[in-house]
Amino acid sequence: MAALFGGLQGDKYDRQYSDAHLFRRIARYMAEHKRQVTLGLLGFLVVGIARAIRPVFISAAIDELVGGSELLGFLLTALTIVTVTEYISNYGRRRFTVVVIGKIVAQMRKDAFRAAIERDLAFYDRHKSGTVISRITSDTQEFGDVMLLGSDVVSQFLSVLILFAALLTYSVELTLVLLLTMPLVVCAALAFRIVARIVTRQGARAMAVVNDNIQESVTGIRVAKNFRQEQMIYNEFSAVNILSYRINLKRGFIMSLVFPTLTWLAAVALSIIVWAGSHSVLSGAITAGAWYLFIQGVDRFWFPFMNLASFWSQFQQGLSAAERIFALIDAENEVIQKDSLVIEPLKGRISFESVDFEYDAGEPVLRDFSLDISPGENVAFVGHTGAGKSTIAKLITRYYEYQRGEILIDGKDIRTLDLKSYRSKLGVVPQQPFLFSGTVLDNVKYGNQAATIEEIHAIAQSIGNGEWLESLQDGLDTHVGERGGRLSLGQRQLVSLLRVLVQKPSIFILDEATASIDPFTEAQIQDAIELILARSTSILIAHRLSTVRSADRIIVLREGRIIEEGDHDQLMRAGGHYAELYNTYFRHQSLNYVEQSKEMFAAAGG
Repeated sequence: MAALFGGLQGDKYDRQYSDAHLFRRIARYMAEHKRQVTLGLLGFLVVGIARAIRPVFISAAIDELVGGSELLGFLLTALTIVTVTEYISNYGRRRFTVVVIGKIVAQMRKDAFRAAIERDLAFYDRHKSGTVISRITSDTQEFGDVMLLGSDVVSQFLSVLILFAALLTYSVELTLVLLLTMPLVVCAALAFRIVARIVTRQGARAMAVVNDNIQESVTGIRVAKNFRQEQMIYNEFSAVNILSYRINLKRGFIMSLVFPTLTWLAAVALSIIVWAGSHSVLSGAITAGAWYLFIQGVDRFWFPFMNLASFWSQFQQGLSAAERIFALIDAENEVIQKDSLVIEPLKGRISFESVDFEYDAGEPVLRDFSLDISPGENVAFVGHTGAGKSTIAKLITRYYEYQRGEILIDGKDIRTLDLKSYRSKLGVVPQQPFLFSGTVLDNVKYGNQAATIEEIHAIAQSIGNGEWLESLQDGLDTHVGERGGRLSLGQRQLVSLLRVLVQKPSIFILDEATASIDPFTEAQIQDAIELILARSTSILIAHRLSTVRSADRIIVLREGRIIEEGDHDQLMRAGGHYAELYNTYFRHQSLNYVEQSKEMFAAAGG
């Protein structure tokens, strides 16, 4: 089956729910709109009765027409009233149904989005954001469309029950014959059910892959153009699009077998009823009108099942969509808090006690890691890529769950803290600063909505005497563009640092970018960093010499272990791993090195 449908695998958090469980979950959403649901159900009832009575009146009219009775006019009038009533009730039913379904889809989308933003970073490390977006948008919309379609089928089943009661009054024998034909369609529908759920689930996964590819391609279009790889990303999209096409084509082929199969079975059932009914009419057991009613009964009984089966792919797609939505809602975080303690105020003491951590099982990043950082201390971490520098910062922010040991904040186990309150006291500047669409002011206030414009402007002016603001077209009201694309990297970093300064954090975490920045901007960035360092305990993932030297203590890491620590001068005198790192990464940033390089260049030129 996997080979047949492209071998698409579900996400690790996917679950397979029973139909009963899905219906119970959906019913809970419906229960929140009792009034509209009640009115809709009333409409269903009236429509079902009207649809069931209509063939009964026609049957009676046929008998009256044969007998020449004067009741024919009355029956035709009643038939007209029933038809008008059915039309009006159906309008009301559909109106209330659309309103309820719209509200359910909106609430389900809110729940899915809330679940998505509550997932920890480990979740997004393992699952692509495009597939999550697909569940929140495409799957909720698909579910709503199918619910609307399903409401029509429910109405048809209701009319079947009412018509069944009427048929019993005409002939128990023929009604039993009609019922004996039902296992044909029920067995056929159940046979298609299992395959339909599998193929529609694969179709949804294929669409999620397409959505993810589109999102990734559009997000990285700047890089693609820089490297002239437009054709490559088009080819990648074409490949996943063709995969989706083939999977859905196979799904369509399988589902197209449903309606012809049921039509053939319906013809068999109709032949049985016509044959049995003709004998009953000839023997005088039933009238010609009753015979007509039973022939219509085949249609009325089979049509809902045929409708259900012919649209089975859509129904299963709707259930698969609900399954994917609920799987996202029910996904569990790896980061689990044991309590919700609030520390007021936060002093900023950080202690690692024999901590082990691994992103993937069997691949440890930190081993028996212990470290104590005093309140107000500025600590810089240096080391080669993969040494564990950024991991330490991510554990302090509680983005990941460690496997062994303890991390203490002001003597409290970090797993017992209220995360919302704790993170409000953290100021984090990532390696690649992210800005939201809007103005510089909007992004700065993101860290502290209560900050006034005057306060923000005063802090902005304290960085490099505010000269960086003059480089912005409209100052704090400058629009940054998508992801801050209208600003330079240095300007984005300054906005990110200003956002932290306005927040006034107790613990500051800076993961410096390695990209080259002009000396003027670097000096302004250093001004902003020093303002923050003076106010908080600081964790610095250092790539600049100026940042390393401003730290109270430098921690040198190798393969998740501390191999050296001290200030810059102490570590240079020791001549160990830090000295090697300095000569490799930092030495060229020093003023002495620049001056010596100029002299050597001049001498060589002379």
